[in-house]
Parts: sequence; structure tokens; C-alpha cells
Amino acid sequence: MTILNEDYQLNNGVKIPKLALGTWLLDDDAAEKAVTAALQLGYRHIDTAEAYENEKGVGRGIQQSGKARDEIFVTTKLAAELKDYESASKAIDESLQKLGLDYIDLMIIHSPQPWKEVNQSTDRHEAGNLAAYQALEDAYHAGKLRAIGVSNFNQHDLQNILDHATVRPAVNQVLAHVTNTPFELIDFCQQNDILVEAYSPVAHGAVLANPILNELADKYGVSVAQLCIRYDLQLGLLPLPKTANPDHMKQNADVDFVIEVDDMETMKHLEHIKDYGKDGFFPVYGGKI
Repeated sequence: MTILNEDYQLNNGVKIPKLALGTWLLDDDAAEKAVTAALQLGYRHIDTAEAYENEKGVGRGIQQSGKARDEIFVTTKLAAELKDYESASKAIDESLQKLGLDYIDLMIIHSPQPWKEVNQSTDRHEAGNLAAYQALEDAYHAGKLRAIGVSNFNQHDLQNILDHATVRPAVNQVLAHVTNTPFELIDFCQQNDILVEAYSPVAHGAVLANPILNELADKYGVSVAQLCIRYDLQLGLLPLPKTANPDHMKQNADVDFVIEVDDMETMKHLEHIKDYGKDGFFPVYGGKI
């Protein structure tokens, strides 16, 4: 599982492990168990968020793992609804308290729009995002955060930050998987030295039955999930597969193979996903709440 020992370097020099454990939809108890198991398996990067309501569980899992703090990279996110300096600053301190940590390795704005506006409004909250980002900058300069960034930001949203902020975003965490890869946005981020993190690298399970992906997975002797995670890695992205199953954690990290150029091209041009199934109502998958 060599990928667990590999890092990217962020634009401020901080190293970030190339693979993370996602904890979306896990409650505190499940998150605690998943984080403990992942860290004991060799994972070094855990991703959570205020909106997941499991920061306490993640923190407990870190403590239970017995791993030294400096061996673990922890990411959390400012709630998408926080678009003013005061509430964002307060939320940073609350996340530190819930996680039980003296510092957070990476904190990012969860979305440029409050979730109830996603896919329903053209308001990009430029001023509010700058205010929230200013809170992140101040916490970064105070040593509370080792790196800062954004999530679900499009090119316009990113340019707003780049034009006004003093600290360049280190990452942009976005939906990026086979059958739904935002190539133009990835190019823009990479040109501006912003690492792209890929959540739902297996499309929340929606691509597991894809016949072409199954054929390619058979070719490489891997699972479709492993193939999808490797695809993101070969695009220079940082995948965040979410699971509470230790066996799946092991499998997701066993991606020490290389997808051939022609097969990467095939995967890049697969038909765009049409349906995320029962979870398609989530705004990140095009739904509305």
C-alpha cells in the first residue's frame, strides 16, 4: 500500500498525503471507529466537515489510534452557510474544540453557496466568501491552521479569491470521478498551483456496474473502485474515498498499478453519468434541498 506513504506538496510547502479517508454520512460513533481503523492501517489523512456533524467522533478516533499528532493530516470544512467573518472565526475555534486538536492541517470553505441555494441560485456570494476566507487567513497566520482552501468552487469563485486574498488557496475539493471529471476546472486549478481533491471518486457507488469500467478493472486485476481511485491519482488529484469498512479501506489503498494511456483516454471520454441513485437529491450530485 505504497500510496499511503506518498505526499503532494501544497503551494505553501506543507506536505499532504495523496489519499484520504472520507467520513461523510458517518455519525460520531461510526466515524470514531472508521478513523481509528484507517489510521491503524496506515492512512495518514482524514477528511471531515462541520456539516458532517462528526468532528467529535473523528477527534476521538485520532486519540484512540495511538498515532502521534504530527503523523496525521486532518482536514475539516467551514459550513457553507457561513458568509461573514465573525461566524466563520467562531466556527474555526469550534472545530478545533470538537476535534480536540491544537491545530488543523487544512480547513476549507465547504461551498461558495449555502446548500439550499446550490443548483437554485445564481448568487455566488462573492463578498461573503471573501469574509469567510479572511477568517481562514487570520487563523492560518495565527497558527491554528497549517493550510487553507475551498471546496466546490468554480473558476469564477476561485478568481474572486485569487484577486482579493493574500493567501492563495492550497486546495479546491470538488466532485471528480470517471464519467464526471471537470477537466477545465482542474486545468485552471493546476495552472494556479491549487491542488484538486476529488470527493466521491467512485461516484458514490454509481459507476460500479459500468460494463466498460468492469472490463478495464478485469484487465488490471483490480476492483472498479481501485480503478476509479487510480484514475484520479493519475490526473494529479487527491482522492477521498469514504468507507467505514476496514476491508474496503485496505482495497482502496492498494492502487500500486498504472493505467495505460489509451485506457485513461477511454475513461476520460466515457458517457457522462446520468443518475446517482437514491442519493441524487444531494446538491453535490445536482439535486436540490
